[in-house]
Amino acid sequence: MTHQQILQALSGLLLSMFAAMVASTIVNTALPPIVADLGGSQTGYTWVVVGTLLAMTATTPVWGKLADLFNQKVLTQTALTIFAVGSLVAGFSTSMEMLIGARVIQGLGIGGLMALVQVVIASIVSPRERGRYAGYLGSVFAVATVGGPLIGGLVVDTLGWRWCFWVSLPFAVAGWLLLQRTLKLPQRPRKQVSIDYVGAFLVMLGVSLLLVWISLAGNQFAWTSTISLVLVVSAVVVTLVAVWWEAKVAVDPLIPLRLFRDRTTSLATLASVSVGIAMFGSGVYLSQYFQLARGMSPTTAGLMSICMVLGTMVAGIVSGRLISDTGKWKRYLVGGAVLVIVGLGLLGTIDRETWLVQVGLFMLVLGLGVGAIQQNLVLAVQNNTAFADIGAASSLVAFFRSIGGSAGVAALGAVLAHQVSDSVRAGLQRLGMALGGGSDSQSVPDLATLPTPVRLVFENAYGDAIASVFALTVPFAVLTLVCVLFIQEVPLRHTVQRADERPHVDADAEPVGHDG
Repeated sequence: MTHQQILQALSGLLLSMFAAMVASTIVNTALPPIVADLGGSQTGYTWVVVGTLLAMTATTPVWGKLADLFNQKVLTQTALTIFAVGSLVAGFSTSMEMLIGARVIQGLGIGGLMALVQVVIASIVSPRERGRYAGYLGSVFAVATVGGPLIGGLVVDTLGWRWCFWVSLPFAVAGWLLLQRTLKLPQRPRKQVSIDYVGAFLVMLGVSLLLVWISLAGNQFAWTSTISLVLVVSAVVVTLVAVWWEAKVAVDPLIPLRLFRDRTTSLATLASVSVGIAMFGSGVYLSQYFQLARGMSPTTAGLMSICMVLGTMVAGIVSGRLISDTGKWKRYLVGGAVLVIVGLGLLGTIDRETWLVQVGLFMLVLGLGVGAIQQNLVLAVQNNTAFADIGAASSLVAFFRSIGGSAGVAALGAVLAHQVSDSVRAGLQRLGMALGGGSDSQSVPDLATLPTPVRLVFENAYGDAIASVFALTVPFAVLTLVCVLFIQEVPLRHTVQRADERPHVDADAEPVGHDG
């Protein structure tokens, strides 16, 4: 396929991904007024994000496995439809519970899009050329991340927060139509289908139990309570059963454990955990910082995200081009990991009085690191993976990245809620005031309605607590650096398949350019 043909084939995919990413980034900016309007708490605030990440995380391996078995175009359109339905319902939410449920539906669709875009690119582009197209994908991420907060701020300030969910629907519809028109894939060889339903259920249950414990412990129940013990033990047992099932029983396992025999795959999946924490956590908590610690409007808070997004976009495009030109990729993973450590460490020093130019520079450093590492980890894994497993391998990296993001946002949200609650109580006591109850101390405030002394108490509390959240993520970024240092660099091949693979030939298959 020529460069122009590939871009035509990817146009619908990129627009679909843009719709999903815009929906996510719009919500980050709009969350403070949404939660305040629906009367939610900090725990509810966290679960609006975690609900989507949980559904995305738990279903990403399922989508990846389905991509190895079924028509990838139909699967992508199905994922996009599910996402659109979730967005429509979210806009009509009348309670935090309804909103979180709608966000879970959105996450099901986003999980499919996150896995399937990588799979389709791997199906039609060789690893050596894939860096160029990963740069386009990174650009879409960056534009969506820039446009989302800006659009979200303007929509909240003018039309109301419900339109933050509906504004992505035209992009989703256009993406679906473009997929129908432009995405032409070669006929895949016919083979017997065996879906690992039990493995999918066990993986989703294990991840769900873990995230429920991480996000609710310390607020809804004590870390050392009986409920905590039950959740932890249940998560461990279910995970062990899932591993046993995938290794010993499943005929066609959801997550082929043989993939972990490859050192690059094992280390890249582990490294992607902290990348997820940096990607998802920074967007969620920087938005809270600007609105609740600095008193900015949603629109202004959206403008402040440009620094990080600019770094992500530049690093993704430049590193992708250089990788395609040279075939070398490890140096960009190492450099990106170092920048993530530095960026998170610098953001761990901020408070409500930090010079905004400094905060912007810290965000730029973090964005450069994330941009250099997020797509290139997938590229490294795909280069070492057999074509028949490309869907499962690609979704594996996205799966662990989402686990990192889900667990990170949930755990950091619990820490943030606890620290803010303690700081607010102490600050109000110094003013000779007291809160009415535990739930009040954890509610997300509407700063515009508070007296100036009380507003300053909340701003100081959020500024200090959010800095602590970033500082806590630094050890995970160090783990990423250790992992990428030990990854063995294998030169990128010029073919879609490895030399030791037999080509997937079907006598009845149609040539490239016809619908699969």
